[in-house]
Amino acid sequence: MTDHTEFWSALRRLLDRHTLVIDRPQGSCHPRFPEFIYPVDYGFLEGTRAGDGKEIDVFRGSLKADTLTGICCTADALKQDIEIKLLYNCSDAEVASIEKALNRGPMSCVVVLHPGSNSGFERLFSPNIRQ
Repeated sequence: MTDHTEFWSALRRLLDRHTLVIDRPQGSCHPRFPEFIYPVDYGFLEGTRAGDGKEIDVFRGSLKADTLTGICCTADALKQDIEIKLLYNCSDAEVASIEKALNRGPMSCVVVLHPGSNSGFERLFSPNIRQ
């Protein structure tokens, strides 16, 4: 099995080098889809760029640790795109609520947890990767 340490280290460097801006606090509605309620704080890393040309998206949970919990890989049938969103300081319950919120309607997601997150969800959501 391949060691993915460099991948997780690169994501960690992005978190360390850029300011996290929360523009959609927990409980707020999506600006275009008011039925979508953010289960945790949601924002972006200032000065970065994702595949959609906008900043890298981040879900920030309530843990007081400084932890890169994992990533969400989303597929959006309406926008016809795929994105990666970072999960930061998310508890197991928050990971489950994010996954549930993103797997409805035209949106779907897969959660991949950082091996060091010590989450009980790792076996449930981490994909089997063939090398």
